[in-house]
Amino acid sequence: MGEGCGSDAELMRYVSSTNIACGFHAGDRDTMKRTVDLAIENGVAIGAHPSYHDRENFGRTNMQLPTKEVYEIVTEQIDTLNHVAGSCGTQIVHVKPHGALYNQAAKDIELAAAIAQAVRDFNDKLILYGLSGSASIAKAKEHGLRTANEVFADRTYQNDGSLTPRAMVNALIHDPDRSATQVLDMVKYGRVRTVDAVMIKVRADTVCIHGDGENAVEIAKIIRRRLADENVEISAPRDTK
Repeated sequence: MGEGCGSDAELMRYVSSTNIACGFHAGDRDTMKRTVDLAIENGVAIGAHPSYHDRENFGRTNMQLPTKEVYEIVTEQIDTLNHVAGSCGTQIVHVKPHGALYNQAAKDIELAAAIAQAVRDFNDKLILYGLSGSASIAKAKEHGLRTANEVFADRTYQNDGSLTPRAMVNALIHDPDRSATQVLDMVKYGRVRTVDAVMIKVRADTVCIHGDGENAVEIAKIIRRRLADENVEISAPRDTK
């Protein structure tokens, strides 16, 4: 959230945690403050959503940066949101990289390690959100961080557990019912059907819905209702390992 998509206020009613853009791919201190205030009003846990410095492409362009620079940009963005949250009388509880930074770190162990090191050095109590079963999760654990394995409501999967690249026509899920069915499979049974119709294992500690996605609010509503129907309690990750 905090990306200027216009649905934050309504979406905030259906989620338990939010990833707030920290200015590098979208947003500024004003949008951060407004989004933090919304989260406080709705009892939603606040997380930093750092990215590459890439506003032109919404942080979705792959880059090859020195690990020192990755460490610095992640630290800077966490620090910015942390100051905003503090000015609002609250604090951040997790970090979830955005876009290309997130997807590259899922496979690149050096990039994943740089992000984990930045998070740990900033505050070793923060939870790092990463793609389920990815290098991001593994490196965060090696650095002694708490982690949340993340699965996606509105994205399709490849056979290796990675997300289908956005450049492909079948990358996104727009239908709320299909999205909810995928989430139930992941949350209840620890599995997801890939684009090749292969069932693979996933661990679902937290479910991502993109605020800029088509039908994002409707997807969030239906997922929340169907999880409640299955007696699944929804709360922000706290003590996941």
